[in-house]
Amino acid sequence: MEVQQFYYDNKIVKKFLYAAILFGVVGMLVGLLLAVMFIFPNITDNIPWLSFGRLRPLHTNAVIFAFVGNTIFAGVYYSLQRLLKTRMYSDFLSNINFWGWQLIIVAAAITLPLGYTSSKEYAELEWPIDIAIAVVWVVFGINMIMTILNRRERHLYVAIWFYLATFVTVAVLHIFNNIELPVNMWKSYSVYAGVQDALVQWWYGHNAVAFFLTTPFLGLMYYFLPKIANRPVYSYRLSIIHFWSLIFLYIWAGPHHLLYTSLPEWAQNLGVVFSVMLLAPSWGGMINGLLTLRGAWDKVRTEPVLKFFVVAITGYGMATFEGPMLSFKNVNAIAHYTDWIVAHVHVGALAWNGFMAFAVMYWLLPRIAKTELYSKKLANFHFWIGTLGIILYTIPLYVAGFSQHMMWKQFNPDGTLKYGNFLETVTAIMPMYAMRAIGGSLYLIGILVLVYNIYKTMTAAPQVEDELAEAPELVRISPTRVKGERFHAWLERKPIQLTILATIAILIGGIVQIVPTLVVDSNIQTISSVKPYTPLELEGRDLYIREGCVGCHSQMIRPFRSEVERYGEYSKSGEYVYDYPFLWGSKRTGPDLHRLGAKYSDNWHFNHMYDPQSTSPGSIMPGYKWMFDNKEMNIADTENKMRVLQKLGVPYTDEDIANAKATMKQQAQQIEDNLKNDPDFVKSYEASKKTAQANGEKFVPMSDREITALIAYLQRLGTDIKVKENK
Repeated sequence: MEVQQFYYDNKIVKKFLYAAILFGVVGMLVGLLLAVMFIFPNITDNIPWLSFGRLRPLHTNAVIFAFVGNTIFAGVYYSLQRLLKTRMYSDFLSNINFWGWQLIIVAAAITLPLGYTSSKEYAELEWPIDIAIAVVWVVFGINMIMTILNRRERHLYVAIWFYLATFVTVAVLHIFNNIELPVNMWKSYSVYAGVQDALVQWWYGHNAVAFFLTTPFLGLMYYFLPKIANRPVYSYRLSIIHFWSLIFLYIWAGPHHLLYTSLPEWAQNLGVVFSVMLLAPSWGGMINGLLTLRGAWDKVRTEPVLKFFVVAITGYGMATFEGPMLSFKNVNAIAHYTDWIVAHVHVGALAWNGFMAFAVMYWLLPRIAKTELYSKKLANFHFWIGTLGIILYTIPLYVAGFSQHMMWKQFNPDGTLKYGNFLETVTAIMPMYAMRAIGGSLYLIGILVLVYNIYKTMTAAPQVEDELAEAPELVRISPTRVKGERFHAWLERKPIQLTILATIAILIGGIVQIVPTLVVDSNIQTISSVKPYTPLELEGRDLYIREGCVGCHSQMIRPFRSEVERYGEYSKSGEYVYDYPFLWGSKRTGPDLHRLGAKYSDNWHFNHMYDPQSTSPGSIMPGYKWMFDNKEMNIADTENKMRVLQKLGVPYTDEDIANAKATMKQQAQQIEDNLKNDPDFVKSYEASKKTAQANGEKFVPMSDREITALIAYLQRLGTDIKVKENK
């Protein structure tokens, strides 16, 4: 049998790891800034691109797709070559993957602070970037699959099963969730509305966590942990059960993010059942990982890399126990919309993803540089300060979450809400937010220590070169099963069949859940009084989306006595049929807004948006002063927006579209007239007019400014159906 020589591509691995470290620092710095904003809400006052609502999606995208994503690519490119005994199929495709992904990250870093967002959780980027993501992801998949087909190793190791499932599922999720019609280069509308959009989004959102933050890292665990510990995987049979049950069950669990909402009851219950079932394969994977270290615990005490792995896998077990628990309706009723969910997410992000990424970096970079890590003491310091950071970050938020629930639900003996003012909850948990910021600071110090340690390691090492390897040529055997060969053993040498079966496994759940909701009209109740947004309200809604208000406010009143008493009539599915996209929200840093319309005067909204503390003492909402600036609102695309929505089924007539600007002017003028009921507004307004004239500037009437459109939208919320009182 001929032995062939070839070179592993180490340079692409180094590039992805360097990018992961860089963007990890940036993403965590932004996260710390956001944590500080809870304590000092006006720290970036009047700087729109540094406002909380615009930076929050930048933080999540940076840590998920830049930090974690680059780590995934590095780990996959390193392990795949060695598991298959071959170089990556194409250096050209590898570099397209690298540079394309970095350009996407840079595009996100520019567009999100500028307010170009679709507002959909973990999928905020606009349509040109969505297309670029799909192209680069397909390039990655082609490179991986062709490498598998050109392999010198017959059987596909368990890590590769997870890589293949990741590629297929992320492609399906990304494409179907981001089907949208463009209005212009940086604005589009989802083809789904309301309840349908919510279901598709959380089918994507939950499984983005499952198949971008979980399955590829499980593949990395199965490769790197046995290699570093120098121990075999505890159970091959358990790895088979873990893989197939996980990818089949995970795809069904998305609706547990929408319990007690307007989603049809059958879809909610389906999500609950499969979420609970997920505990078994998730813990099977955790047990398989931890028991791989049996007999190697002495090595764990001395090797910081293995310490990171142990905490990472333990964090995975904690998060995947908590997820099914949170899907129980009685537990979900406590946790949803509170900081408990933020704590839960960060157990997975900081421990599972973060610590495993650090372990891979500490082990891989010295290895490909053919040197030793500069300082194990610094790595150990990173481990301990990072672990302390996780504890100080998450525990205060669990306390905050329980506090929010108890205060929101509590009633006086006479039946009134004990804490009727939402701000009483906010002020009560401020110490928890301060502790969260301290925990985040410690975690950030940890990654800065890693940067120094890696810098010293790599600058003292020889230049990273491709690694010479040799392996015998693969002798092909019959494609049919050999006598006595188990089915899965046969499947492990048939990558196409394995990929097809994995695709079928992940498609079943999506089809069963989503298709009925999209095609069966009876799933969404019709309410005749619900009308499309006026042109001005539509522009105001897009401004609400631009500023990221959905990150702090929900628009979904659940059928609980406490919520109906606090906010008004519970939300109906038919109220959202013209909402492209849906804006139900995931967190109540501020109160729910679904019945906000007509609750306050236009002047109240005007003052609240300019200086929230003036109307709501103790509020941690930042001001939005740029929406008041002496400049005209951009309405050049209003008619185009209405035409796109018309194509999507919103009943705008051609006459409505033709008269859009006149209709906007009329409604905006009425709001300006309402504002003039406040003498302070009139005084300030006249003074600003004189100032503009004195400076030779064009004075823009308040009716033409952005704040007027936002007020129009806020005053519309929840007014389409008749309720006794919007409380």
